[in-house]
Amino acid sequence: MEVVGDLLARDRRSRETALVTASGSERTYHDLITNAYKAANVLRHLGAREGSTVAIDPSPGVQPVLAFLGAARLGARVRFDPARGLAAGDRIVLVAAEDEGTFEPSPGTNLAVYGGPPERPGTTHWEQELWSENPGTPPSSVGPTDPLFCSTVDPAGDSESVEITHAAALSTAGRIVEDCGLTADSRIVLRTTFAEPGTVVSSVVAASVVGGAVVLTDGSAEDGPPRGDLAVAADPDDGGPTSVPEPQRIAPPAVFE
Repeated sequence: MEVVGDLLARDRRSRETALVTASGSERTYHDLITNAYKAANVLRHLGAREGSTVAIDPSPGVQPVLAFLGAARLGARVRFDPARGLAAGDRIVLVAAEDEGTFEPSPGTNLAVYGGPPERPGTTHWEQELWSENPGTPPSSVGPTDPLFCSTVDPAGDSESVEITHAAALSTAGRIVEDCGLTADSRIVLRTTFAEPGTVVSSVVAASVVGGAVVLTDGSAEDGPPRGDLAVAADPDDGGPTSVPEPQRIAPPAVFE
């Protein structure tokens, strides 16, 4: 595999579980990949292209995952920071419907909401468009050195925008698969948000590489029974939980070549 879009190949659409929601609802690889195609087409109609940026709500949920995969398929950069994306003039900003009122897009930015209909006529209802969209995969010429993420790091107290390529993301996911011994039977539990690219890579991307499942949670980590084999959780030094129910834990890695 050379780009993240390769994870969405038609021959990978199986009845195996790809994603489990916080409520326990399951999505198969057939469901996930087909709807990622639809998401890519919705984003394309809203103006996403190779080189453009899509800002997505970092809350762990089905719709942010689909938007990420759809953008990756198109070759658009992804930023899991809607507020910064709005300030930067990103082409599309996707947020929860309850947060619509806090975002005022400038000309050139399309606002979309999920989890309910929008209040403003100029805002796109994400699920409605997704439901009616063509399930065919859109064309793309994205390559390994093209950017997948547009992220912000703070290496020395100063914010800095960086781009992370498809190759870097897949290389990092491959290391996680090898180091953690992940297989198609593995369940990777996400106990944080998608705010950091390393979180997305070590959960959604790593699970997809081996055909395993990513399990979304409501963010609680210290209570309840284990839901899988590996928990992706923020480092306690960064405000993450001190313990997780799962037997193995990984802090989101840095994703750089």
